[in-house]
Amino acid sequence: MCGIAAIVSHQAVNQELYDALTVLQHRGQDAAGIITCEGGRLHLRKDNGLTRDVFNNAQMLKLKGNMGIAHVRYPTAGCTSSAEAQPFYVNSPFGLTLAHNGNLTNTEELKKALFVEDQRHINTDSDSEVLLNVFAHELHIQGKLDLSVDDIFAAVRGVHRRCRGAYAVVIMIAGVGILGFRDPHGIRPIVFGERKSEEGSEFMIASESVALDVLGFDLIRDIEPGEAIFIEASGKLHTQQCADEIDHCPCIFEYVYFARPDSIIDDISVYKARLRMGDKLAAKVIREWPNYDIDVVIPIPDTSRTAALQMANKLGVKFSEGFMKNRYIGRTFIMPGQKMREKSVRQKLNAIDLEFNGKNVLLVDDSVVRGTTSAQIIQMARDAGAKKVYFASAAPPVRYPNVYGIDMPAANELIAHDRTEDEVCEAIGADRLIYQDLQDLIEAVRKGNPSIEHFDTSCFSKEYITGDIDDAYLEKTEALRNDNAQAERNSAKSIIEMI
Repeated sequence: MCGIAAIVSHQAVNQELYDALTVLQHRGQDAAGIITCEGGRLHLRKDNGLTRDVFNNAQMLKLKGNMGIAHVRYPTAGCTSSAEAQPFYVNSPFGLTLAHNGNLTNTEELKKALFVEDQRHINTDSDSEVLLNVFAHELHIQGKLDLSVDDIFAAVRGVHRRCRGAYAVVIMIAGVGILGFRDPHGIRPIVFGERKSEEGSEFMIASESVALDVLGFDLIRDIEPGEAIFIEASGKLHTQQCADEIDHCPCIFEYVYFARPDSIIDDISVYKARLRMGDKLAAKVIREWPNYDIDVVIPIPDTSRTAALQMANKLGVKFSEGFMKNRYIGRTFIMPGQKMREKSVRQKLNAIDLEFNGKNVLLVDDSVVRGTTSAQIIQMARDAGAKKVYFASAAPPVRYPNVYGIDMPAANELIAHDRTEDEVCEAIGADRLIYQDLQDLIEAVRKGNPSIEHFDTSCFSKEYITGDIDDAYLEKTEALRNDNAQAERNSAKSIIEMI
């Protein structure tokens, strides 16, 4: 998962792009980058690390210009090389830079075509570089020195014809303007907004509406599936539908885990969706466990707090903050390597013994992925004196990898893969495990926007909306994503960099 932002303004954008990345930092902690345009000259700074660590005052001063794009990343396939930090750049045609959230599912096919047919060289393992070169070729074949908006939208149509998978994209064309577009399924989120100034309208594109809120932009709407918007350097906005067929199918895991609760995605409040997840979970407890003996509901910070609070209200049970979180430790879901994830849990969370001692506790989390974090937290609750520890997940069992831009592990590293719910309960050491039903999750999210007919639920259902994912693809992905493979790749890259 990544975060993207772009601004066309009448003043310098470096500080506002930096601020946008800090707001979107939850979407990626591996690398950060900003590129700005001053006239026809581009200024780039990117590196591994958090936004606050990648940029200093001297570097920020060099990022001159009134338009630019920015990116925060964690790697889809686990690579931590700084060479794959974004934005990416190609000099032909016109000078193009790209920031991308998502994952292409036909990357290898595109790489071959780019080399053999388009005669373009790909220098990294990133599908984002592939996507940039596909767009660059499609723009090049328009054959225009004086670029028009129609030429730009024609290039986007070419991208839609060639690329499969998930992509929410911003592209800056040096000296010309900024383009934003979304794949025909609208899997990954992207919104745009406007801010009025004395000089005229200014526009911003971002992964989540909260970034617009913080910088004083009024949300206009989401970029529609298959749609492209282009903002000229002067501030003039153009929009066009560029896909022949669309099938809106946003990723439901955005609402479960990734997005900030104060964001609105596809006209659905993430906060309200999580409240409804709590309602659905409580209803399931009442339905299947009417004589529950829960003394207190405790969320596992931070994403599950909204659902847990609503669940406690519906069950008529006390809600308590039983874990304190150290906010200077990264998300364990994102961290490479199982040992690092396990070590960080104890550093990140600390139990308040008084909230557990002698009580039957219901812990609520947004999801259970590998299960090792859940097992450790359950043990922490027992060590703090809990009599019984029950566990509820706001999401259904995660049994399959996500191939659309979420770095979920290989299937054999998912605790629910090839296990029953009772077997998962035993594996994590809970006295009882309550999973959200998939249909309940869909209803909880869809209620915010009934016009969305379906969602990408592939990590729960193995139904991949792009229709090009088979067992062979998943096996190949598994070979890239398992912890051992990632460790070997990163070790090899470290040796190469030392040489």
